[in-house]
Amino acid sequence: MSNLSATLENIKKIKIDPFTYTVEKGKIREFASAIGDEKEEYMNGEIIPPTFPTVIEFWGGKSSSSQSLGLNISKVLHGEQAFEYLGDINPGDEITVYSTVEDVYTKASMNFVVLKKEFVNQNNETVLIGRSTIIERH
Repeated sequence: MSNLSATLENIKKIKIDPFTYTVEKGKIREFASAIGDEKEEYMNGEIIPPTFPTVIEFWGGKSSSSQSLGLNISKVLHGEQAFEYLGDINPGDEITVYSTVEDVYTKASMNFVVLKKEFVNQNNETVLIGRSTIIERH
């Protein structure tokens, strides 16, 4: 097994620590403003924009997923992001994110790491499944 294959196999085994994030009205407003979607319900913090889970991912953990996986940050690209809503995420919710490495592969001299993230609210309901692809250039 080559060093690269061994590295990818090791990434599959890494456990990413779960983290909890409280959904705050101020962060909803801030995010809506940042993406230029200032609908009244967003600006009032009543509901979240569909891509708000990126805020939870960015601000919720102690370190980035790339760092947790031991990737070379200077060579990392964001490849893809998808959200599957199973329920509502509301202001005041305590969302715990559980991340697992779903797939790892090499293509065109780049490593691809697919993460699956389950967003679970304070009632132990899975409200969202997120998938993201991290690309590490060789």
